[in-house]
Amino acid sequence: MTPSSTLSLSGERFTAVYRLSGTAAEVEVRARSICLEQTVEFPEALIPNEAIRAQIVGVIAEIKPCSSMGSSTSQGTGFSPSSSTSHGTDSISSSSWSDSFDPDASDENPSSFEVSIRYPIEAAGRELTQLLNVLFGNVALQPGVRLQRIDLPPALLQHYTGPRFGIAGLRQQLGITDRPLLCTALKPMGLSPTELADMAYRLALGGIDLIKDDHGLSDQTFCPFDERITRCAEAIARANQQTGRTSLYLPNITAPADELNARAERAREQGAGGLLLCPGLTGLDSLRRLAADDQIALPILSHPALLGGLSLGPSQGLAHGLLFGTLTRLAGADATIFPSFGGRFAFTAAECQEITTAARAPLAGLAPIWPVPAGGMRLEQVPELVTFYGRDSMLLIGGDLHAGEDLTARCQAFLRLVRQASEQTSND
Repeated sequence: MTPSSTLSLSGERFTAVYRLSGTAAEVEVRARSICLEQTVEFPEALIPNEAIRAQIVGVIAEIKPCSSMGSSTSQGTGFSPSSSTSHGTDSISSSSWSDSFDPDASDENPSSFEVSIRYPIEAAGRELTQLLNVLFGNVALQPGVRLQRIDLPPALLQHYTGPRFGIAGLRQQLGITDRPLLCTALKPMGLSPTELADMAYRLALGGIDLIKDDHGLSDQTFCPFDERITRCAEAIARANQQTGRTSLYLPNITAPADELNARAERAREQGAGGLLLCPGLTGLDSLRRLAADDQIALPILSHPALLGGLSLGPSQGLAHGLLFGTLTRLAGADATIFPSFGGRFAFTAAECQEITTAARAPLAGLAPIWPVPAGGMRLEQVPELVTFYGRDSMLLIGGDLHAGEDLTARCQAFLRLVRQASEQTSND
């Protein structure tokens, strides 16, 4: 067989920025290995023709040192790959560096580098699944590789519709223009649909904008999905009639692949105002499919269940802003829940700011989405949360609303605190 010597590619590429640890020479070798691993997964010396080598294999665009805090240094321009070609090695084996890599030392290691690698847009096709595969598929299995951020050109972004509502669309639906949104969860697991519906009613009377299922509520025998969504949607609709406000019910539709769309359709039929989905359990592309479905057309709140393991290590996985911001937004979520600093999880203020920036920063024509700080937030923290996250944020407080005897009154206090903090922030 004579391999084809030409490829009809556009020449346009997208960029992935990785964080790698080691000496400059070690990092360059690893970067070249990634260029091959994420595309041809084939020894460079055995690539059958120059067209594949030149047009398919990743290209190193830049290697530059990181600061001690893990971000790129502001001084210096980095260095270019030392050889005449900027891709590949004669082997895709990583044993030489994986055996010596010390993940516990990497965060304090001054020899950390950001490596920008450019891949042909055709390698990603038109699919989110394949884009993720090219960005981080195989190297996710290697120690000491962290995907920091991505840069996608319009030719690739055109395949993604992104959020249907985003910040502006959800504000319009709720009729709220001047403050952060209020969100809470129906919990704890073990309550019956009737008990949860009563809770939802009192939460809506108190002024909560978005009332979601707890992500642990599915289709259990003690709380069947159909009965729960019917009763809760009816209860919130009744409260809306009394208050004249709009509160939305977002049932958890996270489910096996062959049931997911049916649950979304059922939720809409019963009057749900949005959907809660755990893309870490169902896959990011299931989120994309739901967001693009014109027959469903509901706001989608993304829950971070199972995603934490992809981001917690400073030298592994995906950067917080990329995972909970950029990729979630690209897949079509209108709001992204994440654990805020000051709660019961380990995210730092810097990591939360990274997520918030990625959720709202310009990204071609994709709508900015709501950052939703959560995870053990308390009413006393509201002024700080509003100051930190700003007006275009959704504050999720769960258990602390139940700390008093009157749930509705606690919700009203939550609303007052948000309004007061918003006014104070506007005046400052």
